[in-house]
Amino acid sequence: MTAKGATTTEKLRKVSTATIATCLFKKGLKNQFIQDVKPLKTGKPTMVGKAYTLRYIPAREDLNPIEVFRDPKHLQRVAVEECPKGYVMVIDSRKDARAASAGSILATRLMVRGVEGIVTDGGFRDSAEIADLNFASYHNRPTAPTNLTLHQAIAINEPIGCGDVAVFPGDFIVGDDDGIMVIPAGIADEVADECTTMTLFEEYVMGEVESGTSIVGLYPLTNEAYRTSFEEWKALNGKA
Repeated sequence: MTAKGATTTEKLRKVSTATIATCLFKKGLKNQFIQDVKPLKTGKPTMVGKAYTLRYIPAREDLNPIEVFRDPKHLQRVAVEECPKGYVMVIDSRKDARAASAGSILATRLMVRGVEGIVTDGGFRDSAEIADLNFASYHNRPTAPTNLTLHQAIAINEPIGCGDVAVFPGDFIVGDDDGIMVIPAGIADEVADECTTMTLFEEYVMGEVESGTSIVGLYPLTNEAYRTSFEEWKALNGKA
């Protein structure tokens, strides 16, 4: 829980990935934005959940015939059935979108089970169907071939790399129209609180800029007169 009774997840839903990126940069973390991954459909609510991971290695033909999907212990299928409610499944596909990381049936199963969303640095097949689900989904690009042609599921819920970012199970994953930020679990509460304050100040700044105020001394805040004005604005708008 964070201040005022809101959970970390609830607070992070109200801030942008851009604000999170700046907050983490202030803490010395410069590489928390998953590269070359975007939402299948923009305009959806902000995705927030803890990471549950799936890792692929390059497929080898003798180990990955189509029949392996008959095995109930196939790790891709196990991951879909075990990813906890409210979590985000993050897939390490080695930035290889030549074959699908998953398709619409698996994405629908995750959605029905209450999973928050799915992220891969590869691609999804049935991408138009996945995009239309009431479910957050992020990838590099659409792709038709089944994952077995290039990917072998080798491990679940262990540290992975996704889009050049280290993702550990339990890290907070936040996604919006700009993309995906990864927040280390140990500082997630702190980041949520700081980003809430930053977002409130940015709201004040935007109002000032829209009314014609110069950004000099305002953004960043170096003029104490604006600090006083910000406090008055919070009180006036019931946000103190």
